[in-house]
Amino acid sequence: MYISNLGMTNMKRRASVRKICKNCRMIRRRGRLIVSCSNLRHKQRQK
Repeated sequence: MYISNLGMTNMKRRASVRKICKNCRMIRRRGRLIVSCSNLRHKQRQK
């Protein structure tokens, strides 16, 4: 069975996350820090 991941983006997992540009936003979800941005390359999650 093949399931497509179209429309879903993977995020980088890092020990320390930081804002990369002015559009990046820091969000805390389920005890983890997440960086969300309009530029999908900047998406990060803390390990």
